[in-house]
Amino acid sequence: MGFVFIKAGVANPANTKKTSRVNFLVDSGSLYSVVPQRVLKRLGIKPESNITFTLANGQEVKRKVGNALFTYQRRRRASPVIFGNPGDSSLLGMVTLAALGFVLDPLRRELRPLL
Repeated sequence: MGFVFIKAGVANPANTKKTSRVNFLVDSGSLYSVVPQRVLKRLGIKPESNITFTLANGQEVKRKVGNALFTYQRRRRASPVIFGNPGDSSLLGMVTLAALGFVLDPLRRELRPLL
């Protein structure tokens, strides 16, 4: 099975004119999306809390979490976002994907509309 990458927009929900395009790995094993914290700070998105996450290898990491506006194929929806540290991959998680109305087809390695 291969990887699925997409380019999507990320914006500040309080100021949608501030936006950035990010290359995401669509990760069916991740609940939340991860965006580099330098991008989120540049957009003026502020963290609202800190949450401890368990990685696939069992390691626990603490990350800041906030909210961002994601845009893909002319669809725009708000979703929680993890402030990625240097070295963290940019991931599009399942909450964001579902909010945007898409599902990952792992066999065809593409996104399909939910309905």
